[in-house]
Amino acid sequence: MLTEKRYDLILKLLNEKRSVTVTELTEHLKASESTIRRDLNALDQAGRLVKVFGGAVAMEMSFVSEEPSVEQKLDVNMEEKQKIARYAATLIEAGDFIYLDAGTTTGLMIDYLPQKQITIVTNAVDHAKRLAARGIRVLLIGGELKQTTEAIVGNQAILNIQSYHFTKGFFGTNSVSKKEGFTTPDYNEALVKKTALAACLKKYILCDSAKFDKVSSVTFAPIDEGTVLTEKSPQGSLAGSKNFVVVTQE
Repeated sequence: MLTEKRYDLILKLLNEKRSVTVTELTEHLKASESTIRRDLNALDQAGRLVKVFGGAVAMEMSFVSEEPSVEQKLDVNMEEKQKIARYAATLIEAGDFIYLDAGTTTGLMIDYLPQKQITIVTNAVDHAKRLAARGIRVLLIGGELKQTTEAIVGNQAILNIQSYHFTKGFFGTNSVSKKEGFTTPDYNEALVKKTALAACLKKYILCDSAKFDKVSSVTFAPIDEGTVLTEKSPQGSLAGSKNFVVVTQE
């Protein structure tokens, strides 16, 4: 098969699926892995797709490979995060047993939590300190501390979470796309999120629109896992997603 013909077929498949893997392309085009990788490099350099680890994504879908620190994320899209966090806090009721994921948007919820009899389990050290200061009963997951996000991860954290049954869980995400779902750059943190999601009766993912149609290294949940709280109606591949709730309150 001529090179230009392969390029056309790769871009056609990518236009349909929004993301493809090297394995998918080798099977679809009946070409070697080395040939496909050269094609992806050439198309990436030509600005016709975005090459990522193990494959490629469409141009409008960017890849997030690095995990910013908590300090770096604090002032990013703060107005949008505040709006989402304020609304999320209104969903908490007396008697709830809650999982509060590490993250800046979930952390903003703490200032808006109602003065009700609730218990919160978290894997974020800073969340735990702030919750305790507010007089809220808090249980901190044990395990390894990840410095950049100040989250507790690892096998011990997963074992701790598996013994709980939460009425509600509130989660952060680095990026979201229709095909890859909710993703994060770190494998260990993804495992903790996935385990906690499975333990929740009601699941909420707090996601501002700047994270739409982006992909990070590891998927921790499919796109239809729980209710997405955001500040803007999704466009692009996410348009029409039925589990997105757009927060309109100021």
